[in-house]
Amino acid sequence: MYLYDQYDQAMVDARVAEFRDQAQRRLEGKLTEDQFKPLRLMNGLYLQLHAYMLRVAIPYGTLNSRQMHALADIADKYDRGYGHFTTRQNIQYNWIKLEDAGDILADLAEVEMHAIQTSGNCIRNISSDHFAGAAADELVDPRPYAELLRQWSSFHPEFSYLPRKFKIAVIASDTDRAAMRLHDIGIQIVRNDAGELGAAFYVGGGMGRTPMIAPCIKEFVPLDRLVTYAEACLRVYNRHGRRDNKYKARIKILVHEMGAEEYTRQVDAEFEHMLSQGIEPPYAELERIRTFFEDPLFEEDASADIDRSDPDFALWVARNTHAHKAAGYVSAVISLKPVGGIPGDATSEQMRLMADLAKDYSFDEMRVMHTQNIVLPHVRLADLHALWTALEEAGLGSPNLDTIEDIIACPGLDYCSLANARSIPVAQKISERFAASGKTEALGKLKLKISGCINACGHHHAGHIGILGVDKKGVENYQLLLGGSEAEDVSLAKITGPGFDEAGIVDAVETAADVYLREREEGERFLDTYRRIGMAPFKEALYG
Repeated sequence: MYLYDQYDQAMVDARVAEFRDQAQRRLEGKLTEDQFKPLRLMNGLYLQLHAYMLRVAIPYGTLNSRQMHALADIADKYDRGYGHFTTRQNIQYNWIKLEDAGDILADLAEVEMHAIQTSGNCIRNISSDHFAGAAADELVDPRPYAELLRQWSSFHPEFSYLPRKFKIAVIASDTDRAAMRLHDIGIQIVRNDAGELGAAFYVGGGMGRTPMIAPCIKEFVPLDRLVTYAEACLRVYNRHGRRDNKYKARIKILVHEMGAEEYTRQVDAEFEHMLSQGIEPPYAELERIRTFFEDPLFEEDASADIDRSDPDFALWVARNTHAHKAAGYVSAVISLKPVGGIPGDATSEQMRLMADLAKDYSFDEMRVMHTQNIVLPHVRLADLHALWTALEEAGLGSPNLDTIEDIIACPGLDYCSLANARSIPVAQKISERFAASGKTEALGKLKLKISGCINACGHHHAGHIGILGVDKKGVENYQLLLGGSEAEDVSLAKITGPGFDEAGIVDAVETAADVYLREREEGERFLDTYRRIGMAPFKEALYG
């Protein structure tokens, strides 16, 4: 885990003092809301329906028990006793008072955290594989490269006011667990035919109003030039990106309208120009960063035996653990999706428990997943039963990873000023419906994602089943989408037809699930069956 040095800490402390002054001037009426808005957004503070919302950065989702305890304390002291973990591996607080914002940032700074660049038209929190450094299938730990990009992008003067917000993800395996090709820039650490490590660049992805899958513009960039190539990508975007229309201001629009070939030509030219000018970070900085991400001291010859005689425990192990690179260990997922719960929410008590369990069982480390769950990356198989028992007692033992009950959902109209419809009640009703029906097990791997508006914070375009809330003449209406994937088999979901009311969309999801159960062939996921039989059988069942 990366630790602040004196420069990191001084930078964050200076920003806290600066924002305290800005917030105080707003409270005193010396700044108008229009003057204050860009200042608060650069510090992660939004004005939502009922109160301010603060988004806290958790770079590539990694944090320790001290930091999680601090997040729990903030929830109790400044919010209503809970926080919401997001699809960018961050945490949000929904009930913040402006007069408290400076104190919250100061509390965060004490544990090497901040809210800088979690909003605004800048480079946002760098995300990564939530199993990074632990997964059995990765080439290397991608987080040092994500950290290098974080340091490069923080306070970067050229990219502080981009045409629109900008999101980067870094992975290091062929299995994409970070929705890499649905980012503005997706980077995959790869190995070429000569056995050298490098980076493949995918540029121009995104969801929202105009969803697009990023094309690969460069199959191999040497790792010592990764940041330089990323900067070249940003420079071309900053130069040509639309600023006259916020709906067309994303890099996906630029790559689409310019064409991937011409965009790549300009990026390559800018890259060569930068190299000729000596604009290149020292490789020694990457080597320095790597030292913070060395493997913990795994127990040699750790036992691989698990007593699966308890069927509830056996089910949780089967669904909520992931293969680890070290023998005798797994990564254990803590579901924040109990039946009828709010996806991604955790109480302060649950945060403290997760922090303590991470310290006891996972070398004092945990990760926020882009699926709005928490993972303990390094757990001995011998400790799994004790871990599961503690989770079960706290209501955190739901065995539902990658099932229809493991729903991604944005806060929707319950909180967000941009939303057209509520997401939370729909997610709750769907999880209750399938838990009661007993169909979750039969359905197997089925990813369901819900957004309360076209901005797609719930990733509905990438759901095997997606739901989009829209406003239909002042009434909440829900469109059903099928066939999306955020993984290595990336695809965009398509709308089935006319939308449904709140009760109707829950029925529609079950109808689509029943078509799959009827039509599937041996070994097929929902997505596989949909791709084989197409939309027609689903539309017939839904609309007659």
